[in-house]
Amino acid sequence: MEVEVKLRLLSAAAHLRLTTLLTPFHLKTLHQRNLFFDTPQNDLSLRRAVLRLRFLHNTSQPQRCVLSLKAKPTLANGISRVEEDEEEIDAGLGGECVDSPWKLSDLGSRVLKRVREEYGFKDFQGFVCLGGFENVRNVYEWRGVTLEVDETKFGFGNCYEIECETEEPERAKSMIEEFLSANNIEFKDSDLTKFAVFRSGKLP
Repeated sequence: MEVEVKLRLLSAAAHLRLTTLLTPFHLKTLHQRNLFFDTPQNDLSLRRAVLRLRFLHNTSQPQRCVLSLKAKPTLANGISRVEEDEEEIDAGLGGECVDSPWKLSDLGSRVLKRVREEYGFKDFQGFVCLGGFENVRNVYEWRGVTLEVDETKFGFGNCYEIECETEEPERAKSMIEEFLSANNIEFKDSDLTKFAVFRSGKLP
């Protein structure tokens, strides 16, 4: 179970102000390309599951690709809980699956084996790539927690968000909110996942 605090920054100016204040705590910047897969009938989405390929790169490492299955998500009061299973796969093979989703069947992946068994698919012949979005993630080590500050670039506009994975979400959320309020950074609880925003076709 992945548990995260998720707070939406209300403007590009709020994002800039926050990242400027956090500069002394910066660890790395990740450029992410997130792409999603399902059947044309949305069989996974209808069962509250998301299958994602994430391509990551930064200036110091070659491109990586992570395959993820997220299931049974809840997001309430700015705290997200979701069952997540992921594994790294060859980035070249991942790219082939984007162009030809049926090639998911050939990956020999533990995560995909779970998708087949739990959701009753014989293979991935009928799957399609739904598209996705780009994300620039700045990672900070701050007051004993890891903050991920995202600028997410959808085809219909940009969103800004703070994520913080933690075993103590209420405490971490209170600490982050206090810092944002003290520095006049406008925010609110996130009430939609990035995938949900992508599928809605409009900014929250």
